[in-house]
Amino acid sequence: MSDLTLDRPAPRLTVARPSTGFRDTVTMIDRCVRLSRRNVDALITALMLPIMLMLMFVYLFGGAINTGTAYVTYVVPGVILLCAGFGSATTAVSVSQDMKNGIIDRFRSMDIGAAALLTGHVVASVIRNLASSVLVFGVALAIGFRPHATVAQWAAAIGVLVLFMLAVSWFAAMVGLFASSPEAASGFTFFVMFLPYASSAFVPIATMPSWLHGFSRHQPCTPVIESIRALLAGHALGSNGWIAAIWCIGILAVSVVGSTFAFRRHTAS
Repeated sequence: MSDLTLDRPAPRLTVARPSTGFRDTVTMIDRCVRLSRRNVDALITALMLPIMLMLMFVYLFGGAINTGTAYVTYVVPGVILLCAGFGSATTAVSVSQDMKNGIIDRFRSMDIGAAALLTGHVVASVIRNLASSVLVFGVALAIGFRPHATVAQWAAAIGVLVLFMLAVSWFAAMVGLFASSPEAASGFTFFVMFLPYASSAFVPIATMPSWLHGFSRHQPCTPVIESIRALLAGHALGSNGWIAAIWCIGILAVSVVGSTFAFRRHTAS
């Protein structure tokens, strides 16, 4: 027997790596925000459209519409929701383009999950919509909008608005996954932008034809608009608050589940 002893390699210590889910999500959010910044034409449209619409409604139509208050005060929540729908439609097109161009497959090969990929688009959409909302409020204040909300009411109004933006942005992401092409996804713009017109956004529902009253009162935009309008005016929220929350949470839940199903269907094929 030889007295020579062979050195054995020391056992390797395996340290569990922290979950990369959060890091992937932050990376995808940063990617989508950067894409929004690079698409200058779409960014300018998303930021300027709310201002143009509000000025048009206030100065061209406001004098002919009796809402019982200054028309600029009445119309601000509706303009914000209208442009939130427009911004979310951009999200549907972006998601569809990622699917068509194979970007999703590349990210999946890097073991990036569906939640991170879609959350990036959704958060970027909410950021764009919040930026346009700030511009709307700024211009509205300049032309006579005078809110009477307390700090708590401002916080509640922002909460309702963000919840609606999250719901409609996730819904847009789901549409982008189901759409056969970016062109088909762009048709989502018409559907979403139509809803605020058939609500209490720009005129009181009582002035609409009677056959339209039921739809106008029982669609998601009306309770959201009435909640924001009441909070900014310093009034009691009433039942519109919980109705708006139910609508937004319901749309959000359906959209998240539908997005998960559509994503798995595409990546499994």
